[in-house]
Amino acid sequence: MERRKILLALGILMVVLACIPVVVFYTHLVEVQEPKTVKVFHAGSLSVPFEEAERQFEALHSNVNVQRESYGSVEAIRQITEVGKSGDVLGSADFALIPNMMYPEFADWYVRFATNDIVLAYNSEMSHYTDEITPENWYEILRRDGVTFGFSNPNLDPCGYRSVMVCKLAELRYNDARIFEDLILKNTAITVSEEDGTYVIQTPEQLEPNTGKVTIRPKEVDLTALIEAGGLDYYFIYRSVAVQHGLSFVDLPDEIDLSKVEYADTYKKVKLQTAEGNTKTGKPIVYGITVPTNAENPKLGLEFVRFVIGESGQKIFADNGQPPIVPPVGSGNVPEELKSLVQLEPGESTPTPGTTPPPTSTPTPEEPGFEVICAITGLMGVAYLVLRGR
Repeated sequence: MERRKILLALGILMVVLACIPVVVFYTHLVEVQEPKTVKVFHAGSLSVPFEEAERQFEALHSNVNVQRESYGSVEAIRQITEVGKSGDVLGSADFALIPNMMYPEFADWYVRFATNDIVLAYNSEMSHYTDEITPENWYEILRRDGVTFGFSNPNLDPCGYRSVMVCKLAELRYNDARIFEDLILKNTAITVSEEDGTYVIQTPEQLEPNTGKVTIRPKEVDLTALIEAGGLDYYFIYRSVAVQHGLSFVDLPDEIDLSKVEYADTYKKVKLQTAEGNTKTGKPIVYGITVPTNAENPKLGLEFVRFVIGESGQKIFADNGQPPIVPPVGSGNVPEELKSLVQLEPGESTPTPGTTPPPTSTPTPEEPGFEVICAITGLMGVAYLVLRGR
């Protein structure tokens, strides 16, 4: 009787052990197939290329769902630093916003990966005076009665503060001291002062645009629909957005369109102080990308960044009228996974040490190996047969 109980117990134990590999395998399979999310906050001007990057990235990663949210770059960063959302990727139209707004608590590195320039876009069929406008007279066209134009909010969006800078730089380029007054000062609450050859533009929280002349929206792409519908004649926008939406545009001179390193000394003659007191200095347009420190899926975030700054991403940007930086340039604590793709610039600003150490992950103990479980099951089986034979 005692031997029967032992045999019965051994038999049950063998069945249980035999089931363990199946359960472990099934659990692993479910984990592999379970969809994972990559949360991306980005500048509005990145919407079209990031949409294509999302499509291609998801095709390469069948269990990954890329979720994007588009804002002006300042607002995109605030979703992480102030609103409290967690993001796996942050893409900004101004790379400098990452160290200025996110270091050291929410980021400690970034990669510069694309450029752009400001153009004056319009609807070739519905905007006024499109048969007359040129790179040499566009400001005269905007001055005319009945002509409307727009730009994004300088307090929230890099394209907005760059658009206002372009209007001030235009005075220097065309030797016309009334351009900024006629286009900006007369139609908004924006002001400007000059000191030792440098112009400082102040943008209050309430911009008070004269809506019969100027339209201001939170981000630059919000104005695109107005142009397409004929509700606005012209707007300052990135070249890439105009190309992506099939809009006609005035190709502004290099001295004012913020596109060329050669004119960096000219661009920096204009600064802009936002309502919060942050000062932006005119400089060539360069985009930045990072994985925030509060990312829920930092590994997948890095994978998405690798894709965007790699060959496939570079082709997407080139096809969409936005020149990629080849090779991209990394600053700060660039992760090892990206170092083979970027050119490191140690001279760039690096994060200052924070009081809170970065979160560390605890390694998950490995499941018992399939081979070990099978060996134990086999030994138990032999013991069972021996006892049964007796």
